[in-house]
Amino acid sequence: MKLDAALPPIQLKDIPTIAKAAEEIGFDALWTQETQHDPFLPCVLVAEHSETLRFGTAIAVSFARSPANLAYTAWDLSAQSGGRFILGLGTQVKAHIERRFGMSWPESVTGKLREQIEVIRTFWDCWQNGTKLNYRGEYYKATLMSPFFNPGAIEHPNIPIYIAGVNAGLAKLAGELCEGFHAHPFNSPRYMREMLLPAIEEGLQKSGKSRKDITISMTPFIATTPEEEGFARMQVAFYASTPSYQSVMDLHGWTETAQKLSGFAAKGEWAEMPMLITDEMLNEFCLMTTQECLATDLKKRYEGIADRITLYTPFVPKEKDDWWRELAKAFNS
Repeated sequence: MKLDAALPPIQLKDIPTIAKAAEEIGFDALWTQETQHDPFLPCVLVAEHSETLRFGTAIAVSFARSPANLAYTAWDLSAQSGGRFILGLGTQVKAHIERRFGMSWPESVTGKLREQIEVIRTFWDCWQNGTKLNYRGEYYKATLMSPFFNPGAIEHPNIPIYIAGVNAGLAKLAGELCEGFHAHPFNSPRYMREMLLPAIEEGLQKSGKSRKDITISMTPFIATTPEEEGFARMQVAFYASTPSYQSVMDLHGWTETAQKLSGFAAKGEWAEMPMLITDEMLNEFCLMTTQECLATDLKKRYEGIADRITLYTPFVPKEKDDWWRELAKAFNS
């Protein structure tokens, strides 16, 4: 099990310092996010200011971009970094795609994401092996690649693609088509074992692969202090209010609470929501432990589930450096 770090939402000028520190601390990878900033721009600086650190997007919003955009960007980042880049994609939810990005929401989420991945790999195969660009699907048609627009072959063309998801459909697609799966932070070991891992296995079997052929990356909530507990409770309430994530609450028998949370969110009554998250719920979705026992408890909780662990808490240099170093050491030993 590898320990990764999450990049905080900061300005580009601070990325070199964080990349160097993350590599020195001993993290295996550094993940960027698409929240307040573009997730790809920091990757250029991470590649430039590190030597062995892997890095990637967790996630970039795929439905806000064309497959060509994604293919070119990933190709350049892999070439620049010597093959250390991981392309992590997520669909986001309908409201954000339509109202924040101004794009259309597909009739089939898995169908469109499947085509995006296929088109991206068609571009890569064309550039690396000289094959004809000829993809024709329901959502995408890509048939033109003249030499002027062809970046050519690179040393590390096998770029891993991870996709993120909450529900079984995307987990199955990850098993079938991808090298990795980003499990959503709003998750529990039970939900992984009973819902997502079987779906991933179904996808693996469909493509003739086995569990060793896919990497499962998880970003758990942890609470080692009262402040972290309060933050985790707020985040769980926020995610549990999202209707498309209700399957997680349904599995645990908390459908009614999820619906109440959705009602509060629709009215913008955010302050009331954490009070609906009971201690029982919090223990399912958040690891409650001490700083001294964190590494041991993480490994125990996610043994047989996760291959990569990224704490939901972002890595900020000079904030708990010794603690982060000891945690990384425990995972690397």
